[in-house]
Amino acid sequence: MPLYDTQTIKIYNSLSGEKEVFKPITDGYVGMYVCGPTVYSNVHLGNVRTFMSFDVIFRYLKHIGYKVRYVRNITDAGHLENDADVGEDKITKKARLEQIEPMEVVQRYTVDFHEVLNTFNFLPPSIEPTATGHIIEQIELVKTIIDNGFAYEVNGSVYFDVHKFNSVKEYGKLSKRKLEDLIHNTRALDGQSDKKNPQDFALWKRAEAQHIMRWPSPWGDGFPGWHLECTAMSTKYLGNRFDIHGGGMDLKFPHHECEIAQCEAVTGESPVNYWMHANMLQLNGQRMSKTTGNTVNPHELLSGNNPFFSKAYAPSVIRFFNAQSSYRSVLDLTDEGLKASEKGYNRLMEAINTMDALKAGDTSTFNVTEWREKCYDAMNDDFNSPILIAHLFEGAKLINQIKDNKASLTIKDLDLLRTTIKDFSFDVLGLVNDTKEDSSADKLTGAVEILIEMRNEARKNKDFALSDKIRDELAEAGIQLKDSREGTTFTTN
Repeated sequence: MPLYDTQTIKIYNSLSGEKEVFKPITDGYVGMYVCGPTVYSNVHLGNVRTFMSFDVIFRYLKHIGYKVRYVRNITDAGHLENDADVGEDKITKKARLEQIEPMEVVQRYTVDFHEVLNTFNFLPPSIEPTATGHIIEQIELVKTIIDNGFAYEVNGSVYFDVHKFNSVKEYGKLSKRKLEDLIHNTRALDGQSDKKNPQDFALWKRAEAQHIMRWPSPWGDGFPGWHLECTAMSTKYLGNRFDIHGGGMDLKFPHHECEIAQCEAVTGESPVNYWMHANMLQLNGQRMSKTTGNTVNPHELLSGNNPFFSKAYAPSVIRFFNAQSSYRSVLDLTDEGLKASEKGYNRLMEAINTMDALKAGDTSTFNVTEWREKCYDAMNDDFNSPILIAHLFEGAKLINQIKDNKASLTIKDLDLLRTTIKDFSFDVLGLVNDTKEDSSADKLTGAVEILIEMRNEARKNKDFALSDKIRDELAEAGIQLKDSREGTTFTTN
């Protein structure tokens, strides 16, 4: 019997505003879609926090035996500035400023995204589709929405008719917004827009002469609307109705609201059973912002090269810090918080390092089975990782008591304790044990990886002289670098 048959998960559904018992559409299978990055700049820590939360959710669902199809997209076109229907495409703007091809921008920051997530020990999604790879599907969706009477074409652009849709369905049910309130709070059009109403949103935009990223369509050369892309990719790989759709809280309106409207305009049914939203990450009590300088990127946090933190922190410490807060809570990133998490992480790893050497006793002075169920109960309660960690600390305390001969467990209970702590620490929370004494080979690997990271940074900055110097001097030392689409690896002679 699979483990999920003995566990009852409750998920906070943003659509209902309540915790609901999770029941997948197909027994034993879970379809999950999470909105991925728009790859026009380096991934920021707020994004990492969201993706890390869903990585833990993905890991737990797999741990209890579900076969999970996890789809996380790459937005590489169509996302305009300020999430609007006017203005410049974020990727095109970056390409224009740097005088390179848009797909060079996409490649650079997609590689950065993957490098950062790999550093933090993320599991890769089952499918990682790109918006530009699904233009045909998006055009077909637009055709269907027009045929069903919920969209209109003007001057080569196609807009979703929110008012028409709201006459038969409910626009705003996810974000709990009423259309009449949106109308009241929207400025009047200046007469230059093609929209019938300000609340309407673009499904397909006509490409102006200077717009680089463009595709032919029945309405002329253009590009898809940002909201349409996720609808096309999620439904293609997960079906017209699937289990879980996740993303950051900032995407609830308008992005996810528009996704619901688009799907209902096509099929007449709501596309997702459970909507999940991760809350924002603050830096020292304030919103992260590039304009104010209150921001730090993952590389700066990991290296310690920033004005906010007293030292560098290991990736697993940052994962541990993230897991000490509910994914639905605002998380404040501070030096004090990271220091405390580092102590907690080290405490847990030290217990793990010693538990294999523990000797079993004749009797058990602690109910390990009951404690293990508490660990599962925590994750079953909307993936409550802070409570899980509290239980893991209880297990660590027990390990220290056994080591000091202040408690004992039978061999069966001791094995269960070891397995449970390792499963939840490594398989579910995704931690890596960085506290063990490094061997010479580990130290060499660590040193070479630092040089590879320096070389990658040099290549990003177009400092090819430094990049070549690192490669050549490593080669002289008998270490060969090999570049591939997945990244850089090395071999020794």
